[in-house]
Amino acid sequence: QVQLVESGGGLVQAGGSLRLSCAASGPTFSYVMGWFRQAPGKEREFVATMRGGSIYYSDSVSSRFTSSRDNAKNTLYLQMNSLKPEDTAVYYCAACRYGSSCSTISDYVYWGQGTQVTVYS
Repeated sequence: QVQLVESGGGLVQAGGSLRLSCAASGPTFSYVMGWFRQAPGKEREFVATMRGGSIYYSDSVSSRFTSSRDNAKNTLYLQMNSLKPEDTAVYYCAACRYGSSCSTISDYVYWGQGTQVTVYS
């Protein structure tokens, strides 16, 4: 069983930055970790995932967002720079078991409660 708790969301002006944290408990070493977001009225979408020693980003956030992991603290981070109003969403971290493809949202079996990010212009 893995528990995930996100924090760090808030209200920020366009062009600003935020750093989200995802504190994990349980055997996260057995899981691929990822970030997702869901904007009002839209489907949940992939943001970033850390898999096989590499980090993959969606095209909409690459070069602006950076995901990292502190294994000692069992915490995942998402540094978000040059934020845009279209980045406004609830951001979730999630865990996918190794052995799964981890290529679709349904592969991620554990989810945090989400943290709201609102970017105003």
